Amino acid sequence: VDLFIDINNQLIKFVLIALPIGYSRHNTPSRSHSVASLVKSNKGSSDLLVIILPDNKAHLKGQALAVARQFPLYTLKSNGIKKIKVDIVLHFNEIDEINDKLLLDDILETSTNIRLTQRLIDTPPNILHTDKYVSEVEAIASEIGCGIEIIRGAELEARGFGGIWGVGKASEHLPALIILSHIPQGLEESKSICIVGKGIVYDTGGLSIKTPGSSMAGMKIDMGGSAAVLGAFITTVRRGINRRVHAFLCISENSVGPLSTRPDDVHTFLSGKTVEVNNTDAEGRLVLADGCYYASTNFNPAYILDMATLTGAQLIATGKNHAAIYCNDDELEQAAIRVGKDTGDLTFPIPYCPEFYRPEYKSQVADMKNSVADRANAQASCAGQFIGNHLETYLSQGGKWLHIDMAGPVSVGERATGYGVALLFG
Repeated sequence: VDLFIDINNQLIKFVLIALPIGYSRHNTPSRSHSVASLVKSNKGSSDLLVIILPDNKAHLKGQALAVARQFPLYTLKSNGIKKIKVDIVLHFNEIDEINDKLLLDDILETSTNIRLTQRLIDTPPNILHTDKYVSEVEAIASEIGCGIEIIRGAELEARGFGGIWGVGKASEHLPALIILSHIPQGLEESKSICIVGKGIVYDTGGLSIKTPGSSMAGMKIDMGGSAAVLGAFITTVRRGINRRVHAFLCISENSVGPLSTRPDDVHTFLSGKTVEVNNTDAEGRLVLADGCYYASTNFNPAYILDMATLTGAQLIATGKNHAAIYCNDDELEQAAIRVGKDTGDLTFPIPYCPEFYRPEYKSQVADMKNSVADRANAQASCAGQFIGNHLETYLSQGGKWLHIDMAGPVSVGERATGYGVALLFG
């Protein structure tokens, strides 16, 4: 309902919006996607006050984050972007000063880093190439005071990162692996949480080149997993979370050039396993395999969570709003579903049956191929299992692993959503 009220001789527009009463069991009770759609279609272009009055205090976070997502930061329009003031007021009747302060601080920090993640994903690849991305992360690490290690260029090849190097070696701007570390005092020897993100700043498909029908345009979003990992890590540090956390950004560009990996090439990965490349457009799993293996062997993880815009098959399996999760542990899987509903970063499990999927990668000359033989056999699960093939020792020793394929929810239309920041932080 639109109302126009005269306040001090100025006509002010009020928009009253009622959310749908019901929601399905696989949706979020906060109905955050409805909030996002309604705010986007009614926000206008002037200063704005959004008042959220949820029917349940538990819905505040999901609804507030949904509003924040509707104000992306990036533009290169020649007339710039009109700066407007947006105030979000969260209203609830039950007051708990200590916990409410913690909740509001979490919402503010998470929403800030969701918008940072959106900005990075929306930035064109001629501007946010791998070197620029590394520089941005270096500046952030300095600002928040975390540890940082950067392995880049030929050093990746020398140290055995055959997956990351093989994908990015043809680009003018060479690949990099960035490791960010948050180690609170006294937790230096504790088990860690490792979050690993796919950071393909642009994906042409390589020599298995994408065609107009396979949508090369828009592939700047292929670094969305790493951007979400970065946003979640910043939130973790700034909120002072008392856990040892490491973030791994697997940054590369899948380019076409004289040095491009060819179909039929065989690369040796950090895990020591050899991979026959039969599809250079299945590159995200290659950088993640190296990143996840490095995490598993050097950072004492209790949990490894990787996030990636990995497959178009994810959209077929779980759609545009739910990320597909491939997980070896029931409790971790259920936690991802629960946090997804709390924050609006929805998830849904896909089958975890490594014994069904390993044969899809059979190679006559290497330990495995990088793309499946049968695309009709749970392709999103198979893609996750390629990463799992390099984590066999970690998993056999009881390590817990969650793979999050968020190719669908990373964007709506031509804008990034910032999906994954709230999920990983939660």
